[in-house]
Amino acid sequence: MGLMHRKNAEFKLDKLPSPPSSHEGPPPGTQRVGGEPATELHRGLRSRQITMIAIGGAIGTGLIIGTGSALAKAGPLSILISYTLVGFVVYMVMCALGEMAAYLPIQSGFTGYATRFCDPALGFSLGYTYWFKYIIVTPNQLTAAALVIQYWVPRERVNPGVFIAVFLVAIVLINYLGIKFFGEIEFWLSSIKVLTICGLLILSLVLVLGGGPDHDRKGFRYWKNPGAMKPLYGTGDKGRFLGLWSTFVTATFAYLGTELVGVTVGEAQNPRRVIPRAIKLTFWRIVVFYVCSVLLIGMLVPYNSDRLSFATKQSTGASASPFVVAMIESGISGLPGFLNALILIFVFSAANSDLYIATRTLYGLAKEGNSHPIFARTDKRGVPIYALGLSATIACIAFLNCADDSTKVFKYFVNLVTIFGLLTWISILVTHVYFVKARRAQGIERHEMAYTAPFGLYGTYFALVFCIVIAVFKNFDVFVHVKGREGGENFDYVNFITGYLGIPLYLVMIFGYKIVSKTKGWTPLTADLITGKDAIDREEEEFLANKAANRQGNSKNGGWFYRRFVAWLL
Repeated sequence: MGLMHRKNAEFKLDKLPSPPSSHEGPPPGTQRVGGEPATELHRGLRSRQITMIAIGGAIGTGLIIGTGSALAKAGPLSILISYTLVGFVVYMVMCALGEMAAYLPIQSGFTGYATRFCDPALGFSLGYTYWFKYIIVTPNQLTAAALVIQYWVPRERVNPGVFIAVFLVAIVLINYLGIKFFGEIEFWLSSIKVLTICGLLILSLVLVLGGGPDHDRKGFRYWKNPGAMKPLYGTGDKGRFLGLWSTFVTATFAYLGTELVGVTVGEAQNPRRVIPRAIKLTFWRIVVFYVCSVLLIGMLVPYNSDRLSFATKQSTGASASPFVVAMIESGISGLPGFLNALILIFVFSAANSDLYIATRTLYGLAKEGNSHPIFARTDKRGVPIYALGLSATIACIAFLNCADDSTKVFKYFVNLVTIFGLLTWISILVTHVYFVKARRAQGIERHEMAYTAPFGLYGTYFALVFCIVIAVFKNFDVFVHVKGREGGENFDYVNFITGYLGIPLYLVMIFGYKIVSKTKGWTPLTADLITGKDAIDREEEEFLANKAANRQGNSKNGGWFYRRFVAWLL
C-alpha cells in the first residue's frame, strides 16, 4: 500500500531487462525504435561460471602472499583468530547481499539496492567509492603482474611497461568480447586458483605430518616455541592484543572482493537459483581455503623465521609467499618457480575481474542517473563499451610504475582507496537492514523469498558493528612511536591521510548529494520492492521452461554427480 504514495520523481528507477513485447521494444543489445541506443546487459553467465567467479574474487595474492606478513607480525594463533572472525563477518555480508540479489537481481547491483531500499544518496556514494577502488586496484594488479615476471626477466633487461601493456590489452580484449567469453575465461582462471590452493593445502598437511624430505612431524611445535602470539608495539597482554588487532586489518583486506557476485547478478542466468547457491557455498570456501591455510602455515613456519622475515620484505611473487618459506623449511627447493607462474595467473585473473567490476559499476551509476548516460550504452554483445573504455583508459596509470621513484606514491594512492572496500561492506549491511524492515512492513513473508540470511538482522548488525570498528581503527599504528619511520616517528601523518581520507570523501558524497538533490531516505513503506520484479519472474519462468525442455532429450547428463561431488568445490 505504501508504494501508492511513492514520490516517483525523486529518482529514476532501474529499467530491468524483460522478454520482448509489443510495448517494450526489441531485445536487449539491439538498436531500439527511433534510434535510441541499447542500454541493457545480457544474462550470459552460467551457474558454474557464477560460482567460480564468486570464489575467484575471494582467492588472491592476499591469501597466498599476505598471510606471511600477518604471521611475522603477530604469530599463528592471532592469524587463526582474525581470519576466522573476519571470515564469519564476510559470510554475514554475503548472506545480506544474497537475500537482496535473489529477490530482485537488478543490473545496477548493490548500488541499485542502496538507491531503492535505503537512500539515493547512499547509492550515489557507494557507487562512486566502489568505482574509485577498482579503477585504482586494476592498474595496481597490472603492476604486480609485471613485478612477478621480473622473477624470470629482470627490470634491467626488459622495461616493466612492456608487460603492463601486454596484460592491459589482454584484459580489455577479454572484457570487450562479451560476458560469455569473459565468464568462460574467468571460470578456467578461477579453476586454476582453486586447484592451486587445494594442492598447497594437501602439501602443507603432508609436511605438517612429517611427509616432507626432512621427515619432521612439526605439529603445533611452533605454537610453543617461539609461541602462539607475538607481542607488537609493547609487551604482555597489551602487545599481544595490538598484534592480534593488526591481523584483523590484514585479514579484512585479504577477503575484499568477495562481494563480486553482487556485481554479476544483472548478467546471471536464473539468478534466483544461482546466487543463493553461490552464497551458501561461501561458508565452506572460507573454512577450507582461508582458515585451513592460515592454520597449516602457522604450524609449518615459526613467526621468528629468518626466511619469513626476508619473504615479508619482498614486493610480490613466490619469494614473498609463506608457502614457499614452508617448502624451503621442510627441505623442498624445486617448486618456487612453478608457484610463481601460478601467482602470475592469480594476479592476471584479479586484474581481469577488477576491470569488469569497474566497468559494471560505472554502468550501474549511469543506469541510476548518477553518471553520464553514454556510460549506460551497450553494444550488440551487451557490453557497456564506453564504461569499459573509460575504466581501461584510467588503468593506464599503471605505466607510472615504470619509474622507480613512483612506486612509493602509488602505494599511498592504493592505501587511500582500500578503505572503500570496507565502506562497501558497511553500505551493503545498512541496505540489508532497510530491505528487511521494508519487506516486513510491506507484507512480504519469508516463504516468498528465494533466499533469506540465516542469522537475520542479528548477523547483519554484528557484522556492521565489526566493520565500522575496523574502518575506524585500521591504521591505529600511525599513532604508535616507531623509530626512524619516514612518515614521522610519533605520528605517521602520510599513512594517516591516505588511510582515512576515504571516510570523509564517502560522507561528503552522501551529504553533498542530499543537499544538491534535496532527496530523503525511504521509509519501510515507501521503499520500492516491486518495480521490475514481474520482468524477473517472467524471465525465470522462461529460463526454467527452456532448461526442462532441453533436459528431456538428454537424461544421462551427469547432473547428479556434478551437484554431489564437484559443485561444492566449484
